[in-house]
Amino acid sequence: MTVLVALGGSAGAAADDGLARVRSTQTLRWGGDLQGGEPYVFQDPDDPQRIVGFEVEIADALARRLGVRPAFVQNDWHLLVPALGRGDFDVVLNGLEVTPARRGQVAFTRPYFAFDATLVVRRDEANVGSLADLRGRRVGTLGGSLSHDIVAAHPEVELVLYEGTEEPYLDLEQGRLDGVVLDHIIADRYGLVRPTLRDAGAVGQGVYAAAVLPGEPALREALDAALEGMIRDGELRAILERWKLWDDRQLRLGDFAAPEAASGPAGLTAAQVELFVRAAGVTVVISVLSMALAVLGGLVLSVLRRYGGPVTRALAGAYVELLRGTPVLLQLYVLYYGLAPVIALDPFTAAVLGLGLNYAAYEAELYRAGLDAIPRGQTEAALALGMSRGQAFGRIVLPQALRVALPGMANDFIGLLKDTSLVSVITVVELTKQMTITAVYLQTWLVPGLLCAGLYLLLSLPLAHLARRLEQRLVPVPA
Repeated sequence: MTVLVALGGSAGAAADDGLARVRSTQTLRWGGDLQGGEPYVFQDPDDPQRIVGFEVEIADALARRLGVRPAFVQNDWHLLVPALGRGDFDVVLNGLEVTPARRGQVAFTRPYFAFDATLVVRRDEANVGSLADLRGRRVGTLGGSLSHDIVAAHPEVELVLYEGTEEPYLDLEQGRLDGVVLDHIIADRYGLVRPTLRDAGAVGQGVYAAAVLPGEPALREALDAALEGMIRDGELRAILERWKLWDDRQLRLGDFAAPEAASGPAGLTAAQVELFVRAAGVTVVISVLSMALAVLGGLVLSVLRRYGGPVTRALAGAYVELLRGTPVLLQLYVLYYGLAPVIALDPFTAAVLGLGLNYAAYEAELYRAGLDAIPRGQTEAALALGMSRGQAFGRIVLPQALRVALPGMANDFIGLLKDTSLVSVITVVELTKQMTITAVYLQTWLVPGLLCAGLYLLLSLPLAHLARRLEQRLVPVPA
């Protein structure tokens, strides 16, 4: 990331600063993430083609005062700073907290919103009033946020990272977490609206500010002047009041002292490499268990589709089409969050079940092809020799069908190994998730990304070699 930001800064300087670019294009491109939801920036429920939110109104006001038009650019919140370095937009304006680490990467404008980091717990946890009271217990927060830094500074609690703002409170209600720390603006709208949860107090303070590239001081000064004008004539307060966000905390904006920029970490440490190896172990365990479930489930499905009655054949066929026809990421969300009120699976179990049930549909098709490849004459010959239909299937047909399907199964196992990266959305820290955590800490995606890719290759290359060997040995040679 440092490299990208540096490159972006050089590019910006070469382009006579970002302000000249904005004026020449007559457009202020601002980056944000619609997933952050209300009240930041989100789709208007009455008109999905339109985006609304207090940051949309701030962006509109800033662009108007610069004499240009605003243009929203959608980007994953965790990747807003790298995207700014790539030049995808001119300014980040989406709940970006001013932290020492970020001050080493971007240039912040003056803040436009002050918040408290609020600890939320269940109402039956009457004795909890601070993070110290949650020693040895699980506390959730948003990865890469200031709240993440606050919780990480308490090693006595187990940190659980999320990518959305509502999921931690759902897990807290279900008992899969013991506390959640997030900005009060999020806690008020997504956590404390739940009657089973309560505010356990503020555990930190922070501010939101817009961010530009460090090499674009003219753009930052122009945005600062526009924000100062909004504060002076009351437009910023009017926007915050309209979204029911104005409170005494905003009085801190006037005398906010930005933290000193932190120097970047020295580089990847042995402890971080150990975390990568541990995450690779989690990836392997989830892959093996999921594949075992997929093999067994696929076999049952293929037998039901071939030998079952009309109803079981139809049900098995519907299962295969449903699981193959919908994204596995969606299935993981439904299994972990959607079914939580009925059955609250822990993240690891949900990951194995989600991947295993999805891949069972693909394995069933492999077995079907394998069974179709066995001539019916072999079954008839087995029956003529006195075998029952079950014996003929188990001793004659199935072994040959599996032999045909085996190369495809090996290829599916490689695919499943890489699909384990999706289970990070349900808080499992596997290889890819560990890479993103380390990248945020190191402020660069290159080194953690290369290490992550190397470990995936180390795991998948032997499987690919095995798949090729099996294909050469087991696939029947055409007559």
